[in-house]
Amino acid sequence: MSDLAIRCEGLSKRYRLGERESYKTLRDTLSDAAAAPFRRLSAAMRNGTNSNGNVSNGHHQTAQRSFWALDDVSFEVSKGEVLGIIGRNGAGKSTLLKILSRITKPTRGQAALNGRVGSLLEVGTGFHPELTGRENIYLNAAILGMRRAEVERQFDEIVAFAEVDDFIDTPVKRYSSGMYVRLAFAVAAHLEPEILLIDEVLAVGDAAFQKKCLGKMGDVTRNGRTILFVSHNMQAIGRLCPRAILLDQGRIEKVGPTADVVATYLHAGYGLHAEKSWPDLSASPGNQIIRLNSVRMCNEATATAQTFDSCEPIGVEIGYTVLQRTNDLAAEFVVYDAFGNLLFTSANQYDDRFLTPHEPGAYLTTCWIPGNLMTEGTFCIRVSVSEIQVPVKIHVYEENILAFQVVDNMRGDSARGNIAHNYPGLIRPRLKWTSQTVPAKSSPEKSSVFFKGR
Repeated sequence: MSDLAIRCEGLSKRYRLGERESYKTLRDTLSDAAAAPFRRLSAAMRNGTNSNGNVSNGHHQTAQRSFWALDDVSFEVSKGEVLGIIGRNGAGKSTLLKILSRITKPTRGQAALNGRVGSLLEVGTGFHPELTGRENIYLNAAILGMRRAEVERQFDEIVAFAEVDDFIDTPVKRYSSGMYVRLAFAVAAHLEPEILLIDEVLAVGDAAFQKKCLGKMGDVTRNGRTILFVSHNMQAIGRLCPRAILLDQGRIEKVGPTADVVATYLHAGYGLHAEKSWPDLSASPGNQIIRLNSVRMCNEATATAQTFDSCEPIGVEIGYTVLQRTNDLAAEFVVYDAFGNLLFTSANQYDDRFLTPHEPGAYLTTCWIPGNLMTEGTFCIRVSVSEIQVPVKIHVYEENILAFQVVDNMRGDSARGNIAHNYPGLIRPRLKWTSQTVPAKSSPEKSSVFFKGR
C-alpha cells in the first residue's frame, strides 16, 4: 500500500427501494447508546421475546425490493495519479465517491485510503449553514487534521479564489449557490489533502469559474496529489486524467487510457448518440426565447449517421424554435476530440439571412464539414444558439450533445494516401501539393577570377 493512495476490493453497495439512509451526528450516536438497553426491553415486551431473544409471537417483515448501486468494484490508484470516472446517470459514480469519503458504508468489500481525504461531492458538502465562511474554512481544516497555522498560510488565497471577500464573515446559509460552490471548491483544493475526490459539482458554476477550477485542478495534479474526478464533461476528463474508469450499472465496464475508455463510452450507447430530439418543447434545452428541437449528424444522403469515412463530408443539423421575436440569431457548434482538444468552432453568423429578425416559429440549419478535414477518431459536439450582440446572449448551450467517429478506409484517396503507419494530428486535411523537376544548374565557367595565381 506504500505506493498506493486508494485500493478498492470487491466494493458493493445495496440500497433498499423506499428506504432512506440516515446519517448520525456524534451527539445522536451517544444518545442512542445510552437509550439502547431501554429500547431492547421495550422491543422484547412488544414482540414477546424470551430471555434468549427468540421471538415467540412476532410478525414477518414485508420483503423490500433492492438494487445494487455498486457491484464488485475493484481497482487501485497510485499516489499522485489523476483518475477519471465516467458513466451515465445511475452508473454508481457518486455512490463510489461517497463510500471513499466515508459518508456511507459499503454493503460488501473494502476500500483502503492512504492519506488525508478532501471531498467535494455536492454543493457545500461539509459546511455548517449557521457558521460563517471563515468559520467553515477552519472547520473543514480541522476535519482534515490540519493545524491552524497551516490554514492561515492558505486563508487569503482561498478567499481570493472563491471571490467572497465581502461575505467571508456572513453565515453561508445566506450565500448564493455560486458563492457556496466557489468557496467549497476553494477549500477542497487549497487545504492540501493527499487525496481529493471531486464529483460533478463544477457544473454549478459559470463558464469562467469552471475554467478557473480546471486550471487549479491542473496545478494540484502537478503537485503530486491524488485526484478522483467524476464528470460528464469528456473534455475535462481528457485534459486532466491520463487513466479512466467506465462504470455501468454499478460495475466496471472498462478501465485504461482515457481516450480508449471515452471512446467505449461514446460508441457503446453509454452516453452520446448521433441524433437527439425533444418532442416536448417545454422540456427541451433553452429558455423562454429559444428552445432546441433536435440535433443530429448526417451523411451526404442526409441520413442520420455516427460513423463517417474521412473523405466524405459530415453534416451537423440544428433545429430550434423561436418563441419571441429575436434579432441577430446564430446557431453554433464546437468540435472536440476524445482528449478534450477543441478542434474548431463554426456558426452561421455570416449567413445574412439568419441575422435578420427571427419571427416566432421553427428553424432548421445545417453545416457541412468538408471531407478530408477530420482525422480518425472519436469526436464530441457542443451546440449553442445565441444572439450575436455585445455582450452575447446565449439562449441554448449544450455540452457533449452528439458524438461521431471518423475512420479511414485506406483506399488511398484520403490525406493519408498510401502511408500505412500512424498519421498524427488534430485534423487531417488533404492539402494541395505541386511538384516539379528543377533543372540542374550549369557549372560556372573557369576564369582567372576563381583561379587566380601568382
